[in-house]
Formats: sequence, C-alpha cells, structure tokens
Amino acid sequence: MASTALRRPIGHEERLSLVDHLDELRSRVIICLIAVIVMFGLCFWQNDRLLTIVNHPLESQTQKQIKKGQGPLGEISTAQKAVRALALSDRSLAAELAKPGSGLSESTRAQMAARVAEIDRTLKALPTSVAGNKPVTLGIGEPFMMTLLVAGMFSLILAMPIILYQAYAFVVPAFTPQERRVAVPLLLMVPALFVAGVAFGYFLVLPAAVRFLQNFNTDEFNVLVQARDYYKFVAMTLLAMGLVFQVPVGILALTRLRVITVKQLRKNRRYALVAIAVVAMLLPGTDPVSMLIDMVPLIILYELSILLASIFAPKDAVEIVDPEDTHAV
Repeated sequence: MASTALRRPIGHEERLSLVDHLDELRSRVIICLIAVIVMFGLCFWQNDRLLTIVNHPLESQTQKQIKKGQGPLGEISTAQKAVRALALSDRSLAAELAKPGSGLSESTRAQMAARVAEIDRTLKALPTSVAGNKPVTLGIGEPFMMTLLVAGMFSLILAMPIILYQAYAFVVPAFTPQERRVAVPLLLMVPALFVAGVAFGYFLVLPAAVRFLQNFNTDEFNVLVQARDYYKFVAMTLLAMGLVFQVPVGILALTRLRVITVKQLRKNRRYALVAIAVVAMLLPGTDPVSMLIDMVPLIILYELSILLASIFAPKDAVEIVDPEDTHAV
C-alpha cells in the first residue's frame, strides 16, 4: 500500500472498503512522517547554517545600531575605536622617540622600541569590530532545544510539498474527472505559493519587523532578545506570509464553486485595496515604507487571482451579472 501511495492516487472508479481507506490513510501519514524525519535529520545536520540564516536579520539590524553607536554593543564599539585611536597615537609617538635622531639616550630609545612592540601586540589582540546580537539563551539546555526548534521549523517547510501531495492523493479519488481538472491546478499552486510567501516574509517582512521593533524606544531599554521568543516570532511571521500567499488559491476555489464571480472581483477592487492595506498594516513591525512594500505583492496576488479566475472559472462564474448590479460600469 505504501508503494501505491508513492506512485499515484487511487482512481475514481476504484471502490475501497472502510478498512482499505484507513489503511491508505495510515500509509500516507507514514510517508509524511518519514519525509519530515528525513528533512529533520538533514536540517539538524546543517543546524549551524540554518541558525545563521534565521539569526541574520537580527544580526544585520544590530550591526546598523553598532555603526551608529546605539545600545550596549554600540557603546562597546565606540570604546574600542577610541582605545585603538589612542593606541595608534601612542605608537606613533613611541616610534618617533625610538629613532636615533630623537636626541634620547640609547637605553631610552630601546625602551621606546619595546613600547612600540608592546602596542603592536595589543592592537593585534584588540578586536577590530563588534559582532551583531545573537538571540540570548537562559537555561542550560536551551541552546539544544532551540536548535531542535529551528531544525523542526525548516524540516516542515522542506517537507511541505510531499505532505501536500499525499493529502491530494488521498482526497482526489473522491473527485470526478471534471472536478480533478479543477483541483489539480489549485493543489499544484499551494506549495509554490507557500514557498514564495516564506521567501517574501524572510527577505522583506522579517527585516522590516526586526528593524522597527529593535529601534523602538531603544534609549529606554537594554534590549536582549531571547532565543525562544525570537524563533517563535520568525516562525509565525514566515507562516503568516506563506498563508497570505494562498489568496489566489482561495479566490480561484470560490469562483469554481460559484460563490463569487470574476465580475464581482473586478468591481470590488477598491474594497480589496482597503483590505490589503489593513493586512499590510497588521503585519509585524510595519512602518509606512515597509507597509507600501508589503502591499505590492498582495495587490499582484489579487490581480493574479482575477486573471486565473477568468481563465479557469466556469463561464457562468465569469459572465454572471448580479441583478442589483446592472447599473455598474
């Protein structure tokens, strides 16, 4: 049964007993679990790289604060630069005094030369930069648990195409051949849109959110970001964007079911824009600039939904005119 589940969905004409359906469901659940376990092993093996990826938005933002001299790390960086500048000035003076033409005795010049060597060793040991913030762990076992959490999050994302296919393969036998022609494009779009939403969330939404939250009232707080809260925030942000990008699938499904029409979608664009603005405003850490950036893909998704609905929706769902809407242009 497991090999059948991997090969293809069961045909619509095939008849299975309740026990066969449960056996098929068990097989597909096992396949999903195996996929997640395999991806988890891969992610845990590469956990250092995954943690670097997840921590990058926080480190990048705190590096900007460091350059401005803000926060504890910014103060440390400022102090390091001051110490380095004083050491270089001291070295320059000691080097001039160590020269034969300085007018000092040979023993004094030797002391100055030793001073130059000592300063050189100090400068070599002094850090040239301050690393950005990494999430803080408090418990003795928290680094291990947070590594498991990040590995689990990425394993679910990587295994999502297999999980969605298995869900499709289990449900699709209940559809008629005509209904399958509707369901297949929808289900194929789900993983692609989910990945696109996660990528959009990571590269645009998450940095904007971290920038806003890390710069909010920084003069009043010494900000230490706990790993557990930060990784949950990252997971919720990426998941939210992955789900938001499912809008075309939802709208296409509604038009196929004749709940709404393409004409209604086109007529209500202004209301859709207001709803999109509200959604963009509610995204984590949105300022006016990042809100406009977030609105662009959502508007594109809505227009893509209308385009797909006009292509794949039934003719009556495209052309139906509401009796109360006969005056509409």
